[in-house]
Amino acid sequence: MVDAVRGSLGFLTRFPVGTDRRAWDAFRRTPAAFVPVGYLVGALAAVPVLLPLPTATAAVLFPLGLVALTGINHADGVADVGDAAVVHGGEDPVAARRRVLKDSAVGVGGTLALALLVAALVAAGAALAGLPAFPALAVVVAAAVSAKLGMAMVACLGTAPADGLGAQLTRVSGRRDLLVPVTLALPAGVLTLPSPAAGVALGAGVLTTLVCWRWADARLGGVNGDVFGAANELARVVALHAGVIAWTLS
Repeated sequence: MVDAVRGSLGFLTRFPVGTDRRAWDAFRRTPAAFVPVGYLVGALAAVPVLLPLPTATAAVLFPLGLVALTGINHADGVADVGDAAVVHGGEDPVAARRRVLKDSAVGVGGTLALALLVAALVAAGAALAGLPAFPALAVVVAAAVSAKLGMAMVACLGTAPADGLGAQLTRVSGRRDLLVPVTLALPAGVLTLPSPAAGVALGAGVLTTLVCWRWADARLGGVNGDVFGAANELARVVALHAGVIAWTLS
């Protein structure tokens, strides 16, 4: 598990933990290793919204902090999936979308997807800055954990249409491997009790991931590395807004 978490940190973050074949193999065979990274990234990503800064400043620093912690690989997945999502028509639209996924150029669909993602993260940062400190921290942690649990779910439930990153993660895990990551993620959902905010954030992120997975199966013929990245980003941002709404209404 130590090697698996090290591999997870090396793959999912920019922390200088070093990567090698042993850590990578341990990580891809251990879906549970996704989840601890969510707790760490969530706790660190919450720092800008906890500091006594102007709301607008905290809102801008929030997505910048996420990029500093995790890099841009997942955002690249959002861009690629965004381009593929707008492909329609033709004799074989699934094959056409998969070709677009492999294209390094960013089109209108990808540009729009990235713009909406950044705008949603800035808005989430502004909303979180208006919450009391602990609920804000709890929602950010729950959202990050839900995103990483979602990636573990895609690894355990998804199938890859071709060799690549998706295949390396999905072909070695099955439904039975979900028990441990789900168990590790559950504490994040009770952080704000009696308010359901953290639980709503956790659940919203998981539900978003399931939608992404089913969409990828239907529209792309399966999941690849871009789908993993896009699911992570979309799950987190939906979870953040859902958690803030739940706290506000509770």
